[in-house]
Amino acid sequence: MSEDIFEKLPECPVETTLKLINSRWKVLILRELINNGTMRFGEIRRGVDGISQKVLTSNLRSMEEDGLLTRKAYPEVPPRVEYTLTELGESLRGLLAVMQSWGNEYKKKTAVEN
Repeated sequence: MSEDIFEKLPECPVETTLKLINSRWKVLILRELINNGTMRFGEIRRGVDGISQKVLTSNLRSMEEDGLLTRKAYPEVPPRVEYTLTELGESLRGLLAVMQSWGNEYKKKTAVEN
């Protein structure tokens, strides 16, 4: 985890959380890794509909710098790289479960109203 991230974190814990998972892509990457465990780049990309290679690469690097996941490169041809959530990344499991529950309830309520 980069040292300067702690210097830039806001005092508000909600804002801190949003700073670390500040895009829909990061949340969806977390979802894939929480649901599937260790994954390769292509597997994550297939699981996150609509994400480009460039955006996925950028988000994975950022999440690695923030200590949410680890990247392991194997010295093989062709190269194999795997991504795994760290303990810190795994600790977001509950947050994503609450988001899933809320999303399901929202869909039920708005389907009835529409």
